Amino acid sequence: MRPYQSLFFGCFFLLSSAIAQEKQPIVTSDLLKLQTASQISISPYGSRAVYVVTSMTEDAESDYKYLRHVWMAKLDNDNPSVQQLTYGDRNDSQPSWSPDGSQIAFVRKAAEKSQIWILPLTGGEAYVLTDAKHGATNPQWSPDGTKILFTSSIPMEELEGTPAWNYERPGRSFGDTPNFSDTTKSIDVSPDGDLEGIRAWLAKNASRENPKVINRLDFQGELGLDNEVRFQHLFVTEARQNAEAEQLTEGYQNFQSPDWSPDGSRIICSSFAYNKMPDRIVQSELWEVMADGTGSQQLLAMPEMRLFGPAFSPDGEMISFSAASLNDITYAQTELGTCQADGSEAKILTNDFDRRLSDIRWGNDSRTLYFTASNEGYTPLYSLDTQRGRTKLILGEQLGIYDYDVSEDKIVYAATEVSNPREIYMCDEKGRNAQQLTQLNSTWLADRQIAQPKRFTIKNDGHTVEYWMMEPLNRQNGQEYPVVLEMHGGPSAMWGPGEYSMWQEFQLLCSWGYAVVYANPIGSSGYGDEFRRANYRNWGKGPASDVLAALDDALQKHSWMDTSQQFLTGGSYAGYLTAWIVSQTQRFDAAVAQRGVYELEFFFGEGNAWRLTPDHFGGYPWEPEARAAMEANSPQTFVADITTPLLIMHSDLDLRTGVRQSELLYRSLKVLERPVEYVRYPGEGHELSRSGNPLRRMDRLNRIVEFFERYAEHPDAPPATTITPAGQE
Repeated sequence: MRPYQSLFFGCFFLLSSAIAQEKQPIVTSDLLKLQTASQISISPYGSRAVYVVTSMTEDAESDYKYLRHVWMAKLDNDNPSVQQLTYGDRNDSQPSWSPDGSQIAFVRKAAEKSQIWILPLTGGEAYVLTDAKHGATNPQWSPDGTKILFTSSIPMEELEGTPAWNYERPGRSFGDTPNFSDTTKSIDVSPDGDLEGIRAWLAKNASRENPKVINRLDFQGELGLDNEVRFQHLFVTEARQNAEAEQLTEGYQNFQSPDWSPDGSRIICSSFAYNKMPDRIVQSELWEVMADGTGSQQLLAMPEMRLFGPAFSPDGEMISFSAASLNDITYAQTELGTCQADGSEAKILTNDFDRRLSDIRWGNDSRTLYFTASNEGYTPLYSLDTQRGRTKLILGEQLGIYDYDVSEDKIVYAATEVSNPREIYMCDEKGRNAQQLTQLNSTWLADRQIAQPKRFTIKNDGHTVEYWMMEPLNRQNGQEYPVVLEMHGGPSAMWGPGEYSMWQEFQLLCSWGYAVVYANPIGSSGYGDEFRRANYRNWGKGPASDVLAALDDALQKHSWMDTSQQFLTGGSYAGYLTAWIVSQTQRFDAAVAQRGVYELEFFFGEGNAWRLTPDHFGGYPWEPEARAAMEANSPQTFVADITTPLLIMHSDLDLRTGVRQSELLYRSLKVLERPVEYVRYPGEGHELSRSGNPLRRMDRLNRIVEFFERYAEHPDAPPATTITPAGQE
């Protein structure tokens, strides 16, 4: 390099450093600034779009909560703008345009019950439309704009007739419980009455959930036990105040994902006429419901396939749907299918597209279908020509597209990228000329330093593993830095630069001076069917080998990473994998296992994700071969080999993985006198890190940092920007 070039680049480096020093690192409380947009819907004439913004705020008790408001964007290429439509302490969602674009129906949740509201765009306040006993959701205007279709979930005991399956309550039958509230009958509702009186008294107690009487297979909800079986039914009401809603469907059957035919005469949905207790069945078919309330019938069933999410093409001649194999429901890729409007000529169009599809929508030409799919760390948008069977990438090759809608000449979409976790953009129908419509996070991020990931691939055990590395902020040459290996759950999740949920955590760790490495091991989505199935009866060794190989490769490639300071964390399945790894190696200085499962045999009974055990290990705990596979893959089997300092995190109400898992691991390590700490969050479930109380979400982040800081040694040189820890003990 010539002397003047050296001087120029030296000055440029100093200027860049000065600019970087003016920006602040991401801190814990920045979580409260994060806003997301979703539920995008373009107006009938394509000039506007509505969407929902989720934000966090502090309430009067100095606690934090979520707000959801409806916004509208003007889709003007030369002068786009946005406008907030609903305000206040609200939880508004699911906006739906009237066919003439003059009104918006939306769902407002209050006091644990949702109702449909109407917002006139020509002036006037929003007003409530429905007063459904069990709430109303999923509003859809009829094509002529006179009616609104909605769904409501009805408790089993309020349905008429008798179901087609046996009552799964030993020695009892449907309808044999006396009505304790019926004063016309002379029943002695008493603990000292006759058998009929005792049964009525017991039923009265059970109606107050004191106690809960459990008879169903899937009795664990997300935040509590759930013995109530409910069935989703379709209703229609005129789009005016004080109109009576009419129930279109009935019986012991679920009617889901409804869609109007363009002529308004019928509605398609997914459903199934149960011949067993619904918890025992994952099958569904396409059904049609007559809009005049004259009945419903099966439209399409495909052998050994689950069909769901149907939608009419704009011309009403075809129906699209999603499909998944019933023979391998856990591992099966979601496919896209079509049939004629009468259910004939059904076919699967994406057999050769080796990815799991989601969010399928018709284009305006009744020939093109759009969908998103996880792909190698991103979630792009694709199109499919239904006549040629040709799939094409539209946009988002290096984005995470989490919601979108299409019109004749526009696509409006919500995207995640490392530089900005969520904004709404507009582009043309071919994915070109993108414009950012919202400034949800751009303003405050302008004052923040953002760590960017670098992509790498390695070969391990005969397959390719993709991983990313993020440098600590303001890394200085000649200094060594600790590294955190982060792992994803699922186990079929996928991480990458287009992933939203870890944005804050990764940036926070980098701001504290850690390098972050994360990988997609076998079992991950986004790399094809064979790759996802490679963790069958292999939850521990195979995935652990992949993530550790990625970490080893990063350490080899980057000499500034301190091999003597390695840390480990992950949640859910990755909480499991954290415990597995520290039971097999002592290379890590400290680890944090979050909301994991550690004893797979009991996971079958404790978590509502219990089907993972028979599906991934080929049987049930009482079957010798499956039990042996579960035991061989359980971290608890090797608990005596854990010596790494371990922080275990779980939530009191987590019924997806179950708190007994963490209690067992903690007590075992405590008895063994190993360095272990246990944190339990009240009032939270499995989704703490993503949608839990914001204060507890911040607490979780800081406890991870604080635990690693007990064992980390950072470079002596002061960082370019002072980081003030928030909420440490």
